[in-house]
Amino acid sequence: MNKILPLPLAAALLCPVLPGLAAAPKPNIVIIYGDDIGFGDLQCYGGSRVRTPNVDRLAREGLRFVNGYATSATCTPSRFSILTGEYAFRRKGSGVLPGDAALLIEPGSMTLPAILRRAGYATAAIGKWHLGLGAKRGAQDWNGVIKPGPLEVGFNHCFIIPATPDRVPCVYVQDHRVFNLDPSDPIHVSYRHALPGEVTYKTMDHRELVMTSSAGHNNAVINGIGRIGYMTGGKAALWKDDEIEEVLAKQAVNFIESERNHPFFLYYASHDIHVPRVPNKRFVGRTGMGPRGDELAEFDWAVGQILKTLDRLKLTDNTLVILSSDNGPVLDDGYNDQANQLLGNHKPAGPLRAGKYSIFDGGTRVPFIVCWPGKVKPGVSQALVSQVDLAASFAALTGQRLGAGDCPDSQDVLPALLGQSPTGRQSLVEWDQGREKALRAGDWKFVLPGRTCDGLGPWKRVKIPAPGFLFNLADDPGEKTNLANTHPHKAAALAARLSEIDSQFPRHADPAAGLRGQRTESKAP
Repeated sequence: MNKILPLPLAAALLCPVLPGLAAAPKPNIVIIYGDDIGFGDLQCYGGSRVRTPNVDRLAREGLRFVNGYATSATCTPSRFSILTGEYAFRRKGSGVLPGDAALLIEPGSMTLPAILRRAGYATAAIGKWHLGLGAKRGAQDWNGVIKPGPLEVGFNHCFIIPATPDRVPCVYVQDHRVFNLDPSDPIHVSYRHALPGEVTYKTMDHRELVMTSSAGHNNAVINGIGRIGYMTGGKAALWKDDEIEEVLAKQAVNFIESERNHPFFLYYASHDIHVPRVPNKRFVGRTGMGPRGDELAEFDWAVGQILKTLDRLKLTDNTLVILSSDNGPVLDDGYNDQANQLLGNHKPAGPLRAGKYSIFDGGTRVPFIVCWPGKVKPGVSQALVSQVDLAASFAALTGQRLGAGDCPDSQDVLPALLGQSPTGRQSLVEWDQGREKALRAGDWKFVLPGRTCDGLGPWKRVKIPAPGFLFNLADDPGEKTNLANTHPHKAAALAARLSEIDSQFPRHADPAAGLRGQRTESKAP
């Protein structure tokens, strides 16, 4: 794969961009990536129980897509795709990674941040990473230099949660080291067995817990919460769960302030609203929906911190902001936090079927908003767009040419993103990160035979019999009526096209060898 070019050489390779944009300064680019936020969770997408004024501002001042997709119904594959421009099903071992996984992205490959860095941007990843760190699983030196990581795949700076909030190690990593680590209190991590002297979820008095596990979170106990994996040491470096979003938002603000005089790319991957849901005390009780609703309000606050900073520094008019989510919504995801009991009439997936983990559209069709004042006309777009396309689209925006093999599944849909065209992709692939795939082409959707999850947790398993499911989403957004038997030729044509896409490029080796067979989520569907 092509390597990252030095900035002086890269500058000489710049080519003109879209008419009307060539003479303008390069826009700053901010991606705000929510975690488990569903198509119906936000006010601007029909949510009625939680006020999200800052997200609504983006929707009001920008373009709101109703056919915007993540590539997968779980987090790691979607994050891989948005940064690499490649469908994650082509990468072996790209399921939901454990906290001690090796880096999934090939160091030096042409990624979204690498494209922008080549164009002269300062690049930063702040928030949830969950794409692995280090060259070999379980061999990270949490007390020393941790690499390769974000800095080896195109970012100049990072301040990240290594995996997920429900997995150890429960620390931040700044660039190549654990943040605020006391060398006299070294960190030890295991995903195989409890560590000497460790008090675990199974051995402690549950009356001392902040919340109890409904499934899966029964290893280490950090801050009174059971986690996946075992950990000792690093007491001074441990995050405080109710301060995570505040810490991350501050880091984002600091980065914007430090790069205010240069083009910058900020990948802000919020930890909200992933479990364990522990909102800051300022948000507790705000929504009447328990921790899940309160963290939605907290997510909106973090969005506001970024927008207010852009306003204060007079950067808003020259900053392109994209807001989306890594996959669809989930309620009970392994903790007893009353997400189901306090849901009321709220519909996290809106009119869509199912959510996280599912091949149905609730798993992958997500909020997708593009805001660039003066450049993107406000409104609603029906264009079909995927997060995998941001790499090629931003390459076009900044005058970059991708080499053969770079970002292979990414398409330049910049005219659709900027509202200059009502159409985007012709088709896209959805993946539930298990074995199931689906193809959306226009209003039609075909799902391969197999099994997938239904509901929002706790789940039920649904069998997809041969020849598969066929839906017309224009008439049936809830995917209730299977048309495969009444439109067999359409089903066969889409199945053939999906097979062609599936085999289009060779599978990549697994850089995180040994991941398969490990626990893949907080609660196995």
